[in-house]
Amino acid sequence: MKKLESTWYNMAIVLTGIAVVAGAALGYVNSITAPTIEAIKAQQEKAAELEVLNGQEGTAIKVTDPKGFGGALTVMVGLAQDGTVLGYKVLESSETPGLGAKADFWFQEGQKGNIIGKTAGKLEVSKDGGDVDAITASTITSRAFLRCINAAYEKLSESNADGQSGATIKGER
Repeated sequence: MKKLESTWYNMAIVLTGIAVVAGAALGYVNSITAPTIEAIKAQQEKAAELEVLNGQEGTAIKVTDPKGFGGALTVMVGLAQDGTVLGYKVLESSETPGLGAKADFWFQEGQKGNIIGKTAGKLEVSKDGGDVDAITASTITSRAFLRCINAAYEKLSESNADGQSGATIKGER
C-alpha cells in the first residue's frame, strides 16, 4: 500500500474524513441516549416540584436566568398563591464550585441568605438595596438566582390574572 504524500491537501482530506466519522458517531450516540436523558430530567423535575412545596399547597414553577456567572441558572420555585416562597431547588447550574454553586443551600431556611417565607417579586441582594444576603464572592450568581425567584412570582401573577393556574400542585400532607 502506497503511503499518502504529506501535502496540505491530503492532510485536509484525512482530517475532514476523521471529523465526519467522529461527528456521525457522536450523533448516533446522542440519538440513542437523548430519550433516556429527557426521561431522567422529567423525573427530576417532578421530584423537585414536590420538594419545593414541602408538603404545602402551592405552585411549582421552573425558571431559567441566562445571566448567571457561569452561564444559565435553572431553578424550580415553590410559591404559595400569595407569592410566599415555600421552597426552591436548583436544577441546572454552571456556577463555580465552592462559590456560586452554594445557591443550592445558601438561600434555604436557616441559612444566611434565607428567602423561605419571604414574598417574591422584588427580592434583591443587600448590595442592591434589598434584604437578602448574597453568597460571599458570588453576587452575580445571587442576583441571577433572585431574578429566577422574582420571575417565578411574575409567572404566578400572570396565571392568577388569567385564571389559568395549571401548574398548581397540592403537596402531600
